[in-house]
Amino acid sequence: MFRLRRWLGYVVIAFAAFYLFSRPAQAAGAINGIFDHVMTGANQLAVFFGAVLT
Repeated sequence: MFRLRRWLGYVVIAFAAFYLFSRPAQAAGAINGIFDHVMTGANQLAVFFGAVLT
């Protein structure tokens, strides 16, 4: 199981590197989208905890 997990990790890293070098603008857009979702989730958690604590 560990070997499969390591192999899959290498495949994901290789695909990410290929995507980065072959389509850098789209890769940047994907990263920006991920960060936007993370920030939206963090803001929603802040609103939730702010409402709970008041």
